[in-house]
Formats: sequence, C-alpha cells, structure tokens
Amino acid sequence: MFTGIVQAIGEITAVARQGRDSRLTVAFRDLDCADVRIGDSIAMNGACMTVVALTPLSFQVDMSQESLQRTTRLDQIGPVNLEKAMSASDRFGGHLVSGHIDGVAHVKTVAPIGESWEMVVVLPARWSPYVSEKGSIALDGVSLTINSVHDHGSTTDISVNLIPHTWRQTTLHHRQPGDAINVEIDSIAKQIARVVERLQLKK
Repeated sequence: MFTGIVQAIGEITAVARQGRDSRLTVAFRDLDCADVRIGDSIAMNGACMTVVALTPLSFQVDMSQESLQRTTRLDQIGPVNLEKAMSASDRFGGHLVSGHIDGVAHVKTVAPIGESWEMVVVLPARWSPYVSEKGSIALDGVSLTINSVHDHGSTTDISVNLIPHTWRQTTLHHRQPGDAINVEIDSIAKQIARVVERLQLKK
C-alpha cells in the first residue's frame, strides 16, 4: 500500500519488450534506495510494480499487458513519480492508495492561481459516482484533494489544487492540456458505491 506522497522523481532509462510485456529499467535518482530489496513494491506514476532486479543506481520491473493497457507513459523513457511501499510505522500523509490504476484520464486545463496551480482533469462519466468535493484521488500517484466536480453527460470534470511543493516535487509540472494521466479512484469510495449498488438491486 501507498499514501500518494511522492518521495522522488526517477527516470525510466530503458524499455525492453518481452512478448506482450515489458521490462523497465528505472534510475532511482533522488530516491533513498538503501532499504530497497528484490521483491519490494515501488509505485511508478501511481502503478504498483515489483522490483525484479537491482543495482546501486537503478532497479528493474516487469510490466504486464494489463498494466500497460491501464496506464500511460510507463512504456517510454522519461521521468516518473516514485514512492516506496509504506511500512506500518510510516506517517499517513496522503490517503490510502493501492497502486492499482483504474485507468487513464486527460488533463483539460492547467492554470496558475496565486502561488499554486489549478489542474482540471476530464474523467469518464462511469467514475462520477466515486468522486466528490473534498474527496481524494491519486493522479500519476500523487494524492490530491478534489476541489470541485462537474458532470457533463458522458464526462466528469474534477479540479485539484497543486501547491508549489507538489508542483516542484512531482512530474505534474510537466502535464499540459490534452496529456493523459494515470488515475486511481479512492478505493473506499468505490467499495461504498458497490455496496449501495448491490443493496439497491435487492429492493
């Protein structure tokens, strides 16, 4: 499990196709890797991956076809948000993040507001029941609070606020209108919606 508090920006330095899957080599860069071992979980842009090989400067993970289909920019060289799996003694600074990406959404606008930036993301309408004002969402692995929700028939717009620290310390400052972005809906919201749906079907 993760908290959505990005610990460092790493770099995918190589992508090797293995049939329908891929093996990625990722440079740690500023991530403290002293306690990383083979078999550990690391979230890359929000997607939980298992370390299968390790050097002092990098690690490797295998991406299945399912992961490749559910995510964006994890099949190409470039920067990625990194977060090691949380331990029982860690501070819970963000929200409960599983590292299981629900799918890809698209950035609609990015605009400075005071010292921060507002990002509006367009979600498919099927995710609308799981998002709410002041609820939580993870975008490219970053735990964020939803400022507003606007439904538009087949789509739903959400806006989030990126404070200067989040803007500088994550890859979100690279995102532009039209860019794809990994989304993990709050798992608690999904479970509640599922329970309510099943109860309604029994009536």
